[in-house]
Amino acid sequence: MREHRKQRLVAACRAFALWGLDYGFAGHLTVRDPERTELYWTNPMCVPFSQVKVSNLLLADHEGHVVEGDHAINQAGFVLHGAAHKMHPDIVVMCHAHTEYGTTFASLGKPLAPISQDACAFYEDHAVVLDEAGQVAVEQDAGYNVCKSLGGVKAVIHQSHGLLSLSRHSIDAAAFWFMALERCCKQELAILATGKEPILVPEDRARYSREHVGSEYIGWLHFQTVYEELKATQPDMFD
Repeated sequence: MREHRKQRLVAACRAFALWGLDYGFAGHLTVRDPERTELYWTNPMCVPFSQVKVSNLLLADHEGHVVEGDHAINQAGFVLHGAAHKMHPDIVVMCHAHTEYGTTFASLGKPLAPISQDACAFYEDHAVVLDEAGQVAVEQDAGYNVCKSLGGVKAVIHQSHGLLSLSRHSIDAAAFWFMALERCCKQELAILATGKEPILVPEDRARYSREHVGSEYIGWLHFQTVYEELKATQPDMFD
């Protein structure tokens, strides 16, 4: 179970690189250790997503102390992710990156509109967080303030900061829903740029679509296509 989670965490990092979701050393993906549940695995600081591999992952505690691994940990990453894993024992995975469209959309401080079937996957299943907007989260209180809104949703739009995705079950689902949310933000920004108001999917249809295309299983299933491509083209990720 531990090795499986580590391999999938690495695949998620590689997928973020494949989709162009990296930005310098910003961005952190974490997964709870299956046995030592007070600890979590994460990508090392200043190692590009494209170079993350099983052998350079870090194991850390909620206070940001590296328990296993040879690299430094991202301070802002542990403040946010450590608080999430500590406050919400049900959260197994958390993904965050400073992406172009997600960060831009987050500046609006509004939820994603149900403008398409893809966007409906997030209907009433994501939160907008205004606390600590635009502030670098290096103080523990900042992390806890943001994490108050994580319960019961699979994604968060943090104003002037960017996107977060969560899963109570699999890294695959959390990674895919982050990638999907970034894409939906890009689509809505494109529509807003036309100056026209989009036609929204009615509430009942939006909920129906969410139940059928927005589940953990569907997110997991979507990610398998990415995983198979990575496994075939980037075998070094399991080193």
